Amino acid sequence: MTIEEIQNDIIDEFSMFEDWEERYQYMIDLGKTLPLIDEKYKNEDHIIKGCQSKVWVHAEMDNDKIEFTADSDAIITKGIIAILIRVFSNQHPKDIIEADTEFIDKIGLKEHLSPTRANGLVSMIKQIKMYAIAYQTQLS
Repeated sequence: MTIEEIQNDIIDEFSMFEDWEERYQYMIDLGKTLPLIDEKYKNEDHIIKGCQSKVWVHAEMDNDKIEFTADSDAIITKGIIAILIRVFSNQHPKDIIEADTEFIDKIGLKEHLSPTRANGLVSMIKQIKMYAIAYQTQLS
């Protein structure tokens, strides 16, 4: 699936819920399905700077696509990174770099996060795109 198709699926899924309490619960459930990062990557080199809670992200290239794994010590944040991993994992670096993240506004996520969590979300996206830029540079 393309990044846009995955984002559209997420928009559809979030639209099924009546209120934000249900959406938060769905995000928590998504966090439980997150492909967990290997413990050896839970270190300062893989931590996302700018997040209130601890979030670790690791990226590896596999057949010209980036595979991400992640974890967080907070359940909502784990759900947020799970959504981002779902969108960007197993995609080509170029597609990740060029992808917009409008779906976050369309599901209303940013407006329902505290300012520090919203900053953390921006930091997570920035780090994912930085991995993509680094791998794209290697491919060029």
